[in-house]
Amino acid sequence: MLDWYDAHARDLPWRARPGANAPDPYRVWLSEVMLQQTQVASVIPYFAKFTARWPSFADLAAAEDAELMAAWAGLGYYARARNLLACAREVARRGSLPETEAELLGLPGVGGYTAAAIAAIAFGQRAVVVDANVERVVSRLFAVTEPLPGARPKIRALTDGITPDARAGDFAQAMMDLGSGICTARAPRCLACPLREQCDGFAGGAPERFPVKTPKPAKPQRHGTMFWLTRGDAVLLVRRPAKGLLGGMRALPTGPWSETPPGLIGAPLATDWRWLDALVRHGFTHFNLDVRLATATIAAHTDAPEGEWWPIAGIAAAGLPTVFAKAANMFGRMHA
Repeated sequence: MLDWYDAHARDLPWRARPGANAPDPYRVWLSEVMLQQTQVASVIPYFAKFTARWPSFADLAAAEDAELMAAWAGLGYYARARNLLACAREVARRGSLPETEAELLGLPGVGGYTAAAIAAIAFGQRAVVVDANVERVVSRLFAVTEPLPGARPKIRALTDGITPDARAGDFAQAMMDLGSGICTARAPRCLACPLREQCDGFAGGAPERFPVKTPKPAKPQRHGTMFWLTRGDAVLLVRRPAKGLLGGMRALPTGPWSETPPGLIGAPLATDWRWLDALVRHGFTHFNLDVRLATATIAAHTDAPEGEWWPIAGIAAAGLPTVFAKAANMFGRMHA
């Protein structure tokens, strides 16, 4: 695997090339947080933006909460952004990023996988790194028949058994690259795989059967309303509560997200709301959301609800989370 990695490693902005100097721990940490539940292609432009704007722990620690949340908008899983800032501030207070898994686990937003990845990649320590790509490679390599998620302890133990003492970080990244580019979820390119001769899944003739997965239950469906309240050339935005889904983000006013359509419950003020003939659909991790859109206009002298009046022409710069950005785009199209 290490020979294969030396020849075929992906060129990623947070990596050090095989045989080069050790990577910057800040860049490794930042990339690992961003990559949680997010594809590499989506992370790269955000990583470039963050490292240009905040090139060190100290720079990021000094960022305003709202500034960072706006920069994160669109990357999703917004608790990561809050933990990112809390972690940067803690590391800045300590003076450096801890090097061991045990110490890393004490930082905000750093779980078992992230701690292992940072320890191995940034500091060259032997650590067992298992992301979704590694999980797929190992489950095929050993033809693990137990279904996920129950098989994860076994897969981790098997990964531990093949992780070398030297170059553990390169080994982990090699396994990630193999899973990303060759041992893919569908149509794995087995003839290009350096582990083909050792792979029990390939020997069995159907490596794509692994990992075995327990069927997921259907996501619950929720309904909501978003409100587009304009005054002149501006629209009302609010700041969502710090805790909870999309916490601390700028957003359009919205009522409850419930099992049945909530109508005008939660409207920012009582006025003549007009329903748009449009529906915004969005999938969150644990539920799907259908949103109806209501619009109204108030005069400049009218007492306005609390919030921020944002220029409609510059709404793309507001840093709205994806579901609210979808709604804003829909409002814009309907009013164009």
